Amino acid sequence: MDLLFRAFSIGLILSVMPGPVFFVLIENSITKGIRSALALDLGVLISDIVYILLAVLFVEQINSLLSGNNKQLFDIIGGSIFIIYGVFNWFKKTKISTGNAELAEVTEKFNLAEGKDPKRNLGLSIAKGFLLNFANPLVIFYWLSVASVAKRESTEDSNSMLFLFLGTILLTFFSFDILKIFTAKKIKNFVNERMLNLLNKVIGVSFVAFGLFFMFRFMFR
Repeated sequence: MDLLFRAFSIGLILSVMPGPVFFVLIENSITKGIRSALALDLGVLISDIVYILLAVLFVEQINSLLSGNNKQLFDIIGGSIFIIYGVFNWFKKTKISTGNAELAEVTEKFNLAEGKDPKRNLGLSIAKGFLLNFANPLVIFYWLSVASVAKRESTEDSNSMLFLFLGTILLTFFSFDILKIFTAKKIKNFVNERMLNLLNKVIGVSFVAFGLFFMFRFMFR
């Protein structure tokens, strides 16, 4: 249960983190409808899965070089990245945005302009969501950190706990994205720069706390 609670907490924090996808989902839900926003979010989900697989492959390469107590290196790696990411979020300043600039850049760069065919447009929205999220280097940064600490939870001969941990984070992340899409109009009324910057600080403190916990939890075992 502790494992699932930690995974749920991380997924919740990631889902409320202000960024291009955060604003794009809200704006698309309001201007183009829930189906368009869900299609975008599906693309984001697919890109997250790709990043997770890359992070797991990297962690497995490190794991093949380690044994015994050296497994604590996963706690140190993951915890350190959480702390760095937390400090970054503490100092990050977020401005109100619709996400249209980022979405327009992806649309133009990859020739994903929408037409009159609704089904084709949904496919294009999935592609835009994938590319918008995949182009953000911070995404692989936090998936690498959670993959590192998740590996510490898995047994020597199985990765079941690793994928349970990552899957719970991803499911929580995606579920709250859907909630944002369906409540977009209400959320937008509460979004202001003061709230977003306060949210960045709360997220920063949370990630630093997670990082310190993962780095030093061996002391309490």
